[in-house]
Formats: sequence, C-alpha cells, structure tokens
Amino acid sequence: MAVVLANRRLTLYAHAHPWGRDANGVPVPPDPKQRPEPRGTWPGSVLEQPDGSWSLRLDPQSWPVEPGDVVTDESGASWTVTAARHHAVPGFAAVDYVQVTATRNPPEVP
Repeated sequence: MAVVLANRRLTLYAHAHPWGRDANGVPVPPDPKQRPEPRGTWPGSVLEQPDGSWSLRLDPQSWPVEPGDVVTDESGASWTVTAARHHAVPGFAAVDYVQVTATRNPPEVP
C-alpha cells in the first residue's frame, strides 16, 4: 500500500447536481463562465500521470464530487473533474479520501 501525502491546499467548486433539464428533458449543464461558490479548502495532493491525466486526492469532506466540477490550488492552477470515487475505510476515518481523475485547465500541450 502506498501513502500519498498532501502537497497542496485544494478548493472544490461543485456545480449543482443533477443538472436542470430543458423542456425536452435533456440535461442542461451550468454556464462554464460562472464558477459556483467554493465548497471548502482542504489539504490534498495533485499528481500528473504518465498518460497526461491528473490524479487528485481530496479530503472526504469534499464529497460528493461529480464530473464537471472544478478543483483549484493556492497557486491558481485548476483541474476539471472527469471521474471521482469516495474511498472509505470502515473504522479508520482518518485514511478516507476522494480519488479524482481530472484534466488540467488549460490542458497542457506536449
């Protein structure tokens, strides 16, 4: 088992989920130019993966996290969530975390 230590302070901007729907019942995503209120700032980690994606570890207080939400750090870097999973260890809440796969904003070009 590997331990990933916190290396940044991360803020989550979570959109309202599920999204509203139009008259035809099609989900309407929120305006990407309008950032929602931050949910909170907690210690977390950010690691770039060999395939160019980003792996983030968030505090479990940030849950729920959904694709399309945005995470920022204290330097102003930001990532858009593509997938998230809450990892909980029964009886050991101190090791719980939220695993996030994300893309960098703007994406890095090789």
